Amino acid sequence: MIKTKLCELLNIEHPIIQGGMAWIADSSLAAAVSNAGGLGIIAAGNAPGEIVREEIRKAKRLTDRPFGVNIMLLSPYAEEVAKIVCEEKVAVVTTGAGNPGKYIEMWKENNIKVIPVVPSVALAKRMERSGVDAVIAEGHESGGHIGELTTMALVPQVVDAVSIPVVAAGGIADGRGLLAALSLGAVGVQMGTRFLVAKECNVHQNYKQRVLSAKDIDTVITGLSTGHPVRSLRNRFTRELLNIEKQGLDAEVFEQRAAGSLKRAAIDGDIDFGSVMAGQVSGLVRKEQTCSEIIEEIVKEASDLYKALGGMVR
Repeated sequence: MIKTKLCELLNIEHPIIQGGMAWIADSSLAAAVSNAGGLGIIAAGNAPGEIVREEIRKAKRLTDRPFGVNIMLLSPYAEEVAKIVCEEKVAVVTTGAGNPGKYIEMWKENNIKVIPVVPSVALAKRMERSGVDAVIAEGHESGGHIGELTTMALVPQVVDAVSIPVVAAGGIADGRGLLAALSLGAVGVQMGTRFLVAKECNVHQNYKQRVLSAKDIDTVITGLSTGHPVRSLRNRFTRELLNIEKQGLDAEVFEQRAAGSLKRAAIDGDIDFGSVMAGQVSGLVRKEQTCSEIIEEIVKEASDLYKALGGMVR
């Protein structure tokens, strides 16, 4: 057993948070992760508030343990979802794609733990001043929307800059990654790609198989020219997007082509012309397991390795 401040803060058994993956992280996956001792997350994405409410209530029927909701702050429904998590008494909110400052007081008044995802020291410090409970420092290796700094570089700098707990994310899929994150000063990890292939994950099987067959160099970044870079697995769609950028076409052309691409891959199973978002760690992910098996394997590997190194996790 590895117990950290994150376990105490969130009332969970293991210091592992499941990433909030739009179109992928639903009530089934979130409840399974929470039942396995981690913190499951429902991804609100661009879904209307009542859809998110329905997923929250489904999760409550599937688990009596804490779970959270990830709110994508650029969503047109962000404010609506921000209020719904209070009404539904969700335990934890994670946020991405913006500054959640205007909602923090409301969430704290409703006893919700607030943990924003941050790509930089500056935003981590701003979030600490806003009164959040912890931050998730997410490195460049992660899947989906990414920042510039790698996990190895970002996490210790954030740890040194703030006094609140820091969770590491990006490029973590096994016990070695968990132990490395703890060594950098983090109190736990957030993982997305590893949970993509969980048996309880309802993403299309084509998507899972593409992740399972990925090699170390199979991810590519698109959207750098638009200011909104995304990491996904190479396919005909990413080649098309890169060609649009190479030609210097208007960003609007790029955005129009990219619209709906994640849904095409995650729901429809189109892994040729859909966006198969996944992290650089895809090459480490080799088998489909239950969430319980994934978490137990990671914690055991980290514990065994730490003991072999002659240390003691505090």
